[in-house]
Amino acid sequence: MNPYRDLPAERFWRKAVAGVPPFALDPGPRETFRIARTDRVATAGSCFAQRVSQALARGGFRYHVTETAPDGLSEAEAASRQFGTFSARYGNLYGPRQFVQLFDRAFGAFDPQLKAWQREDGRLVDPFRPTIEPNGFADEAAVIEARETHLARVRDLFESLDVLVVTLGLTEGWRCRADGAALSLAPGVAGGQFDPQEVAFVNAGTAEVIADVNGFLDRLWSVNAAARVILTVSPVPLIATYRDQHVLVANAHSKAVLRAAAGEVCERSDPRLVYFPSYEIITSHTNGGRYYEEDQRGIAEAGVAHVMRAFMASFAPGSAEKLEPQPSHDSEAEFAGTAGVICDEETIERSLA
Repeated sequence: MNPYRDLPAERFWRKAVAGVPPFALDPGPRETFRIARTDRVATAGSCFAQRVSQALARGGFRYHVTETAPDGLSEAEAASRQFGTFSARYGNLYGPRQFVQLFDRAFGAFDPQLKAWQREDGRLVDPFRPTIEPNGFADEAAVIEARETHLARVRDLFESLDVLVVTLGLTEGWRCRADGAALSLAPGVAGGQFDPQEVAFVNAGTAEVIADVNGFLDRLWSVNAAARVILTVSPVPLIATYRDQHVLVANAHSKAVLRAAAGEVCERSDPRLVYFPSYEIITSHTNGGRYYEEDQRGIAEAGVAHVMRAFMASFAPGSAEKLEPQPSHDSEAEFAGTAGVICDEETIERSLA
């Protein structure tokens, strides 16, 4: 008896990877829940989550947004103020602790001491989503009023969504020493002033990430027991590291922690939870690096398209495009162009200019 004898082809590298054209590689789950066209699908997480939401909307799915632009706001203005960028205007949620605290803030279980940051131009911003208002706020009261409105929409989102696509992006981050409030950016990058006595750099380990993801899932299901969650890891590399090492090494460590944690969380075998391998599809060496832009960080449209073909095959097989092998002489144009994606991390480099 050989325990490997009767396993399906997808379990073997030679059959499932080496024997498949790169553009037809599909490692997505099959025995999982389905997404109907009427399901309210929400997204949250790092920059790559925006690519998923854009593709879902283009594919005719019901992209669920509870924080919509005010009447009379032009499309360009709405985009610049991040209405519709995510399902609510929480901006980039890079680390799992941000998900936990967003839920707790929305449902009144956590009220951070930090209320506002001042920018160099004197305007104020919300420290927990510092880029959502390009013009900033006039005073702290305006920041708090906008935040309360936002958190009410977040409550609506968590209680009403049918499917949530969560993209984990980073392990590195900054937290307030006073109460542990997790920030999307370090003070001094998009507002505020950096003071190491007030904020601490953290690099979450696997155990902490697992605890935070589980904590968020339990909170979500406490208010929406039927919610289904698709957990992914962002393939977008770190733009900068605060650790004393090369950014390539720091990125490998961070993504390994997130991927290991996501895998362990999904081992809880809850039918409402599944891991989707967007990270593996984009970073696989089988595509020869063609899914990254010239900066080796941005994700090319061809990569997003491949991810979404596999996504549809897993969750909406009736809507999935037929996976046709692409010719080996794909032109550069087929890999060019990205949608307008807002990435708060890029503010780090802009702040140094």
